[in-house]
Amino acid sequence: MLASGKMVGFVPTKDYDKARAFYEGKLGCEFISLDQYALVMSVGGHKIRIAKVPNFTPLQGTILGWEVENIEAIVTWLRDRGVVLEKYPFVQDRELGIWTTPTGDKVAWFKDPDGNILSVSQHSGFSTVRKILYST
Repeated sequence: MLASGKMVGFVPTKDYDKARAFYEGKLGCEFISLDQYALVMSVGGHKIRIAKVPNFTPLQGTILGWEVENIEAIVTWLRDRGVVLEKYPFVQDRELGIWTTPTGDKVAWFKDPDGNILSVSQHSGFSTVRKILYST
């Protein structure tokens, strides 16, 4: 039953204006609405509900991420839009902030204005399987 539904992400913020400027202006999400309950953005046919929470501490792990086909291009695009990529000590690509896993998957992290950790990732095995499935 849930497989036919669209995902909705939930992200906390302390400031709707800063959140909207980041998600819309930097990440390219589409503004849907702002009411007493949440700032709603759309991305890739899915929604992100950004809810005001006056006192919260951002989680120490990723809360929202995007799977992409070309992580280098996306990270460069983000950087050119003023998004600061996290440069964790284990990240091999110090210039772009991309970590390559032992299996060849790639991940890069960045934070929104509230300190929430977001990511982009490229999964080598998934892309190969998808190409095989859709080329037959």
